[in-house]
Amino acid sequence: ALQRAAERGGRTLAWEWVPTASLESGADDGLARFDAIWCVPGSPYASTAGALDAIRCARERGTPFLGTCGGFQHALMEHARSHLGVASPAHAEVEPDAEDPVITPLACSLAGERGSVRFAAGSRVARAYACERAEEAYHCSYGLSARWSRLLASGPLRATAHDANGEVRAVERDDHPFFVATLYQPERAALEGRAHPLIAAFVAAMK
Repeated sequence: ALQRAAERGGRTLAWEWVPTASLESGADDGLARFDAIWCVPGSPYASTAGALDAIRCARERGTPFLGTCGGFQHALMEHARSHLGVASPAHAEVEPDAEDPVITPLACSLAGERGSVRFAAGSRVARAYACERAEEAYHCSYGLSARWSRLLASGPLRATAHDANGEVRAVERDDHPFFVATLYQPERAALEGRAHPLIAAFVAAMK
């Protein structure tokens, strides 16, 4: 997906997978040499703390950030911790008995599903797609809880894409050069031989 986006933008990229467990001792040092951070699918991660610290690092440093599927879920958890004062935000996949998890099972699993997504006018995702709606692929069974979704209205992280039922499917920060997270997986377009516009926008945001 990165290669196709780079080719579309006429750029050359190098990338490296960084284990979340390796970031427990300090994401700032472990990620300092990178120009962008993508928190990819694959949760539950080996280290929730490492994933959250990587997202914090991208947020605080203004490093272009993309989170997809599990990355979306953990971006919301990091926001709950840093902005809403939740010391230990819970993910129901990891803590099924948590009293008030930020991330809960979806009413209907989206593993292997496709669906329409509507973008907020003027949002970064809408500009990337250059349209109001798109059909996207999913492979997930967890999302933002209904209670916590209401708290996004206070910003600075805000919902900028919803599905046909009004469920949050993407968020972004207005106070950051590029901070976008989606529950759907734009990278799956590469399996069909396509460069995805959101990943192209992520690549374009890299200095």
